[in-house]
Amino acid sequence: MMKKIVLIDDDKHYNETLSVYLKELNYCVISTTSGVEGFNLVQREHPDVVLSDLKIQDLGGIEVLKKVKDFDRNIQVILITAFDDLETTIEAMQHGAYDYIEKSAGLEYIKDVIKKAIDVKKLNEQLSIPVTEDFSSAGISNRLIGKSPLMTEIYKKIGKVSSSRINVLIQGDSGTGKELVAKTIHYTGITKDLPFIAINCSALPETLLESELFGHEKGAFTGAIRDKKGKFELAGMGSIFIDEVSELSPNLQVKLLRVFQEREFEKVGGEISIPMHARIITATNKNLNNLVKEGKFREDLFYRINVFSIETPPLRKRLEDIPLLTVYFLRKINKELNKNICKIPYEVMEMLQKHDWTGNVRELENCLLQASVLTQGDILQKEYINLIPRNENQNIIDLKNKILPLSEIEKIYIKGVLEEVKGNKKKACKLLGIGKTTLYNKIKEYNLSNT
Repeated sequence: MMKKIVLIDDDKHYNETLSVYLKELNYCVISTTSGVEGFNLVQREHPDVVLSDLKIQDLGGIEVLKKVKDFDRNIQVILITAFDDLETTIEAMQHGAYDYIEKSAGLEYIKDVIKKAIDVKKLNEQLSIPVTEDFSSAGISNRLIGKSPLMTEIYKKIGKVSSSRINVLIQGDSGTGKELVAKTIHYTGITKDLPFIAINCSALPETLLESELFGHEKGAFTGAIRDKKGKFELAGMGSIFIDEVSELSPNLQVKLLRVFQEREFEKVGGEISIPMHARIITATNKNLNNLVKEGKFREDLFYRINVFSIETPPLRKRLEDIPLLTVYFLRKINKELNKNICKIPYEVMEMLQKHDWTGNVRELENCLLQASVLTQGDILQKEYINLIPRNENQNIIDLKNKILPLSEIEKIYIKGVLEEVKGNKKKACKLLGIGKTTLYNKIKEYNLSNT
């Protein structure tokens, strides 16, 4: 069936030239020099695409765009202008224009844009998974998502432990939601109205980490110009979440063990013991059992923190949760970026469910965030789903079916992200969900300075 285009441009020569060209491409073209008449044609003809000049005397291109989108959001609107105007470009995209192009771009370029716009419209009309606007009573804040058997078991464990103050160890790959599990334990149980204090052991050098955990007295070291409370003191009767506990130095492992045993601590440079009342939740992406056997982690400390354990599964082991996660993240992204992505083609969902996701849930969220920024209209477009390829050297499983070390997978992932953002550290931190200090430490650790 011939695709239909409504062309609106009060430059009669350009109108006629473009109309003839598009008809030669087998499009049904209905043209006018009036914005008002153009919108009347849209209501009567229900076109696939509207091509409108920006500057029309009776009804400007932006107004045409708004009216068309109010009439039928699935009609793709392309605005054409003789001037490159940054503010108008932004306004056009905010109101749902498929594209905003200059007349100087040429007929071939316009042809390609029209073809892509029609492809998007066709996708919109295909069966797709809806992204509803029902954000649920829990709002859009971060929370655990999933109904797979593995996630159901985690919910059960959280239910058992959240009503007590016993120590919890959460183990799992990077990006599997260990901190979310910790927050869920805290906010669904007896500590829900008390402080939740988190600290990442891999993000700070030993001297600073000790001060952050226990606090310090004025003059305890160079730069200690005042007394400071540590995380244990700030947590009070609430919860302290110690992430990447496997990265603690032997010295800090001893000091942490004393906190568990004596339920008290001293500030750096201090002499007075301070009672510790907080519930301690620790997490790591490494196998602490193996570290104990290798002599890299104290066995007595391991038994203290591992009173109750929860393991967060990698995303590849709960692929059935990807549709729920995708819908959840798109709702969140829509709200944060003022987007209106409300449909996911089945072929896109199939792509997502077939991917390795070595970066787990965090990688999925970052992938959807990038795609959403680039997507025009209300359908998540396949062309913007940027899945980091897994070649023979990058695949999570080698030819002998041996799993690569987690550190190697992390190196590959960080290297891929740095290449994707062309070395922009700020963007890399945003996509990876880590701080600058952590990123620079990883770059140094994996010798990625030339990436």
